[in-house]
Amino acid sequence: MSKTKNAPIKPHSARNHNAAPLSLIDPTSDKQATIGLEYMTYDQLEDFGNELNAVRQRVLDDLGQKDADYIRRVIKVQRASEVLGRIGIFMPFFPPAFIAGILFLGLAKILDNMEIGHNIMHGQYDWMNDPMIDASRFEWDNIAPSQDWKHGHNYIHHTYTNIHGMDRDIGYNMFRIDEDQPWYASHRFNLPLAFILMLVFEWGIMYHGVELDQYLQGKITKEDFQGRRKRAMKKIRKQVFKDYVAWPVMGIALVPFTGWWAPVAILVANVVANVIRNIWSFIIIFCGHFPAEVQTFAEEDAKNENRGQWYLRQLLGSANISGHKPFHILTGNLSHQIEHHLFPDIPARRYPEVAEDVKLLVEKYGLQYNTGRLSKQMFSVIRQLAKLAKKPSDPLKIGNSPESKALRRAKREEAARRAEEVRTPQLTS
Repeated sequence: MSKTKNAPIKPHSARNHNAAPLSLIDPTSDKQATIGLEYMTYDQLEDFGNELNAVRQRVLDDLGQKDADYIRRVIKVQRASEVLGRIGIFMPFFPPAFIAGILFLGLAKILDNMEIGHNIMHGQYDWMNDPMIDASRFEWDNIAPSQDWKHGHNYIHHTYTNIHGMDRDIGYNMFRIDEDQPWYASHRFNLPLAFILMLVFEWGIMYHGVELDQYLQGKITKEDFQGRRKRAMKKIRKQVFKDYVAWPVMGIALVPFTGWWAPVAILVANVVANVIRNIWSFIIIFCGHFPAEVQTFAEEDAKNENRGQWYLRQLLGSANISGHKPFHILTGNLSHQIEHHLFPDIPARRYPEVAEDVKLLVEKYGLQYNTGRLSKQMFSVIRQLAKLAKKPSDPLKIGNSPESKALRRAKREEAARRAEEVRTPQLTS
């Protein structure tokens, strides 16, 4: 293939593309996973996995020029929106243009983060061999460094989706959003904390990627933590300078014509545009992951899962949001969260057509397909956060209770005993 940026894409360019997460395999045990056995047999789970593999391959075989044209078109729209937004916020003396500028800038940031950045960094367009949209090189307009986001999101979250103790996106270490999470006193503030996080969501994602809690618990090395912190600080400096220093300073040129308040207005406009993006991203992500019907899983049940069980875990652990095409584009097609979790490496613009195949399989195997309007999913999330903020009556569900501590200690001791049983034959053989 020619390395020219906009060279025509040959048919079947994506046929051998594979950035799909792996199933959870435990090489120390031959025990089969139990996920999905309440719905179908192991043979049926194998068939289910093979049918979804076939859906995925059919889409990969069909990817080509129209998909390349689409993402390049969205990038052009995003850039045009940012230009219009920047022009508009430099007209604080004309409120209609100023407000329009804020909205255009917010739109540009939403497109950059959702339909462009999120999907490109999943490797959905790597098969194009275009360095401008290559997952390993792309950096988005967000406080969170792409390298750490990709590790936490693409690898951890999409491999171990909704597995307690493995998927760190369950509650983001802040919220209790599932009955199987232990309750702590801080969970009383589920709703107000969620509101605050919504306003500063990009900062929350950045902090999540630094993994300070993992370092303090000894789960990552000091070198790893320092590397994450260094990358975060570098990205923070870049983003803060761009939005909150450089652009407002340029607004000083307006002071002789408008007064001292022009740079302040430009600063406020940038803040508001970022908040618009944060609120939208938060709502779409939470509505796709945390409605009441979304299921979570135990690590022991998922070990040595086959591909069908991995697919089933993604299906049951996600929720869709219904809407029209412009709405889906603004969500980065994460309104098709189920299809995204099933096929995170195929272009998100294909999720609506893939959804038709998924629904047929859901009907065939008698499974749950969680979808609904944005209002339905949002109120489900709010009710879930409010319900699980209350202190449980069962002491085993209270994180700091003696009973809960004793249970966790017993589980750790049992895990250590099993690990020792596995090591002993290896040492004596």
